[in-house]
Parts: sequence; structure tokens; C-alpha cells
Amino acid sequence: MLLRIVVAGACGLLIGYERKNRMKEAGIRTHFVVAVGSALMMVLSKYAFGDMLGDDGVGLDPSRIAAQVVSGVGFLGAGMIFTQRQTVKGLTTAAGIWATAGIGMAVGAGLYVLGIGVTVLLLAAQKLLHSGFGWIAAPKNEQLSVRLADEDGAVEALQDALKTAGIAVLQFHAEKRREGDAPELRLDMAVKVAGAEDAERLLRLIQRLPQVLQVDLQ
Repeated sequence: MLLRIVVAGACGLLIGYERKNRMKEAGIRTHFVVAVGSALMMVLSKYAFGDMLGDDGVGLDPSRIAAQVVSGVGFLGAGMIFTQRQTVKGLTTAAGIWATAGIGMAVGAGLYVLGIGVTVLLLAAQKLLHSGFGWIAAPKNEQLSVRLADEDGAVEALQDALKTAGIAVLQFHAEKRREGDAPELRLDMAVKVAGAEDAERLLRLIQRLPQVLQVDLQ
């Protein structure tokens, strides 16, 4: 039984390591604890009450404790989802926590091949979907914040750069500010990019504009 919990913890470590490398909200420790806890609850659900079998008036449901893990981990995952500038963040990490709990339950039930296989599948899918393959990597929304010198043609130059990069602007907000004696424009945009390479190419294009004072991609 302890071996099952150790194996589940190792699977959680691998998934948490991948999330940590991508600077996500939940990392190695969180995934490890979720996997170990889920495996423990599954072991308890299956074996903890065997000494009560045969007692008068006692009926056992081996899945009762384990069934609560699925809904209980859902509340943990919900705490990782937040909204940043009208964009939802943390959905993949929350789903990963839920899947990690399932892996822990599978290993806790003695289904080693299933638990380890799903771990490998999740890691492979995350690697592939974050790769530069445009045919499989789904577009994602990013928040682009740009500070421009308030000059004629500054906004038009930025729009041309976005068009050149093939970036679709989903939302746009402009605000005029004054820093010292120099007027500035602050532009906050939600843009759609195909992957990390497109995001880097977009930053390089914008940084070349002489009117750009600062650019951030979140």
C-alpha cells in the first residue's frame, strides 16, 4: 500500500515539474501532495474497513471515500483560476490538478500501468501542445501592454506591426498620459497568438518601432 502512494507521488512530481518550468500557479509540491493524498484516500476507501466486515448491521461501500476526492479536488482547482485583465488564467493548471488526483486514485487502486501511462500521456500532450507546430498548437489570448510616445502616426505604426505579424486584436483600450513633460499613450490590448514563437516575433516587431517606450506581453 505504501508503494502505491510512493508511485503516485512520483507521478505527481513529474507533472508538477512540467508546470513549474512553465511558471504556473501550482508546482511540484502541490501536485505531489494531491497525488499522494488521492492515493491515500483510495487505499483507505478500499482497505481501511475490512476488519468490520461481518459485523451485524454493517454494510460497506468501497468507493465511498474515493468518490469524494473527485469533487473535493475540484474546489482546490477552482482556487487556481483567476481573471487578469478580462482573460481567464489557470484553467489548464486546475485541470491538471484534477487529473493528477485521478492518477493518484488509479495508482492507489493498484492500477499502476494506467496511472503511469496517463502521467506519460499528460506530459507528452503538454510538450506537444506547447511546441511550435502551428497545425496542432491552439491559438491563445495574451495581454499586450504598450507605452507609446504621443506622436503622429504612432498608433498607425503599431497597427501595421500587428498586421505584419498576423496578430488579431480582440480588445483594445487606449489612454493618454503625461509622464513629466512628455505626453504618452498607454495601449492595453488582448491579442491572439498561435504560440510562443509568434509571441516572441511580435515583441521583436514592436520593439523596433521608434515610438515604443515600453512593451509587456503577459
